[in-house]
Amino acid sequence: MKVIVAQRVSTVMDADVILVLDDGRVVGQGTHDELAKSNAVYQEIIDSQLRKGA
Repeated sequence: MKVIVAQRVSTVMDADVILVLDDGRVVGQGTHDELAKSNAVYQEIIDSQLRKGA
């Protein structure tokens, strides 16, 4: 098993499981696709890093 700590969505997009942290608390867990559909914190990260730069 590998653990990667990252701030960039592009680094973790292909991970089997992503944990989303907010103020040190886990606020989401899942794949990129699952979190992109259902997790507001992860969606904000995507918006700030990927969509606005496209």
